[in-house]
Amino acid sequence: MSEWRLSEDASPALRAAFVDLDAVFALQGERITQDPLSEVLRVECEGLRYYVKRYHGAGKGLRRFIGRPRVKAEWQNLKYFAKWGIPTAPIVAYGLARKAGAFVRGALITRELLGTEDMAQLAQRDAACLGDRTWVARVSQQLAAATRILHEHRFTHNDLKWRNLLVNAEAELFLIDCPTGSFWWGPLLHYRMIKDLACLDKVAKYKLSRTQRLRFYLQYRGRQRLQASDKPRIRQIVKFFEGRE
Repeated sequence: MSEWRLSEDASPALRAAFVDLDAVFALQGERITQDPLSEVLRVECEGLRYYVKRYHGAGKGLRRFIGRPRVKAEWQNLKYFAKWGIPTAPIVAYGLARKAGAFVRGALITRELLGTEDMAQLAQRDAACLGDRTWVARVSQQLAAATRILHEHRFTHNDLKWRNLLVNAEAELFLIDCPTGSFWWGPLLHYRMIKDLACLDKVAKYKLSRTQRLRFYLQYRGRQRLQASDKPRIRQIVKFFEGRE
């Protein structure tokens, strides 16, 4: 069984290039990343660049049969982002193939977000924008709002790191790369929410001031001042990766 879907507004050239899984897995391009289960290529069509994420497997044993394949989780999660009003990379095509119920392969294609750079790269080169209070405040507000929306839907990103946050020259923020994001309830939801916030703070504590970090938290909570219940939560965030860095 195979399913493959292209965006309704895809041009004839895109439809020819990404017509089905066979064509997508035959594509040649610039390899961006690779791991035992997947790879990401960057290809060009009609002057625009596209990211092609190809999954060669779902894992060992029962993972091939049980649960949602990572590629399916990724395209579904990006669709959730768009539905909830969170800016993300536009999906161009997606699909997967199974044989006798087992996952065989799958792919997700997104269009490049022009003029963007991930925030991990900005931090690594100590970009001047990180020292611009106005820039930081604008990005912080967008990130706080997006994170709050995710958590209000009982959804956590589970890999909310600076490398998965893209910004452009206008300081507009985009969330990407979310194959392990999922819905949670009860204590597990609380733990995952703390993890999301701790992932963001892991770099922020070295690049931003305490005031900027606190302002982000207050924006996330939708408050002007800390309440008593916030203090233990902040301690959990700050200590989440303690001893693991």
